[in-house]
Amino acid sequence: MAESLSTVRTGPVTTITIDRPHRMNAITPELWADLLAAFRQVADSDTRVLVLTGAGGNFCTGADLSGDEDAGRPLTFMRTVEETCLALHRLDVPVIARVDGYAVGAGMNLALACDFVVASDRARFSQIFARRGLTIDAGGSWLLPRLVGLHRAKELAMLGDMIGADTAREYGLVHSVVPAADLDAAVAALAERLAAGPPAALGLIKRLLNRSFESDFAGALANETVAQSLIIGSDDAREALDAFREKREPRFTGR
Repeated sequence: MAESLSTVRTGPVTTITIDRPHRMNAITPELWADLLAAFRQVADSDTRVLVLTGAGGNFCTGADLSGDEDAGRPLTFMRTVEETCLALHRLDVPVIARVDGYAVGAGMNLALACDFVVASDRARFSQIFARRGLTIDAGGSWLLPRLVGLHRAKELAMLGDMIGADTAREYGLVHSVVPAADLDAAVAALAERLAAGPPAALGLIKRLLNRSFESDFAGALANETVAQSLIIGSDDAREALDAFREKREPRFTGR
């Protein structure tokens, strides 16, 4: 893995850290490609929970605009961004964004593409694109309206204002806000809880919810019928029933 990206596995939890603190974890073209490879590795592993974060007190300030090495091939660069964001979105495992400091532009949208956003009270968010003369990317045009509604999404994207963690939670962008000193413990507790859950069932729940906006009610019911028929005979479903009868916590294996 590149020096500017680290992947650490602790039991069933994998943590990917964007590690460019001197640039507030802004992402170079090469780092986008490394993130894509890292997400694909997680998809092919037995990881149960992914944590995505940044080093040095910030999450990510989006694409690194300090160089012009990609000025002649913007479509190639944006295709890599597209593939990276799709790979993150399509992960079947629960993904937690651990957000401290700034989550700006594509960095904010990477956080929003995760299933849970746990932010410190000093976290700051901005859809800064318009202030840089750019349009929204990294999935923001899909994510924002679904999370906050169309008018609020336009406000965030067109004005590009910086908002604090409490405001982000009020808008529905953030799962929880904790003191900076408690951020690691809060993320670890959530990751532990998710890792103890039934992997196959959680993966199917995630797929059903992600696809819900593209189907009508009848289609959603049909998708649920297929998913439930697949999972109901699993070892984990039987274990959950046995645990209920025996008044104990279930031990899920992913089978």
